[in-house]
Amino acid sequence: MMKSEQGLKAKAKKIKLLLLDVDGVLTDGRIILDNQGNELKAFHVRDGHGIKLAQRAGITIGIITGRKAEVVNVRARELGIEEVHQGVLEKIMVYEAILGKYRLRDEDVAFIGDDIVDAAILQRVGLAVCVADSDPSVRPFVDLVTKTDGGRGAVREVINFMLRTQGKLPVP
Repeated sequence: MMKSEQGLKAKAKKIKLLLLDVDGVLTDGRIILDNQGNELKAFHVRDGHGIKLAQRAGITIGIITGRKAEVVNVRARELGIEEVHQGVLEKIMVYEAILGKYRLRDEDVAFIGDDIVDAAILQRVGLAVCVADSDPSVRPFVDLVTKTDGGRGAVREVINFMLRTQGKLPVP
């Protein structure tokens, strides 16, 4: 964690929308191609469960990614994520459109990224996060660095923190 625990909790309490990059955040960043040219990605089940927990707690989930792959649409449908934006070159423009659509302010949004292309959004959102194995160039723009690598449960780590802070983490 990069900022004070108290400051992070104050930011996390306000979050109504969590936006995610895909490659390097929801996946480990590897791109696997089969002999037919189909792109394969591995998603962590705990991230998926965390996304469902966040949705049940009233937090909207969205995806903004620079690459385009059908497998991302498949995973998003499985998880009930309707806000999916792929092949995005200027992520900040999509971010601003989403803010307007949901009538949210920057402080209502968290974003998890892993590379310099995410910096423009990370500099705007209320809770800016990068995964443990993110490119070092992105770290100056974040409030929080996960303990977990991308594709290994980092999204769940952030969701657990937000839900715990908001008093919405279900206790077994």
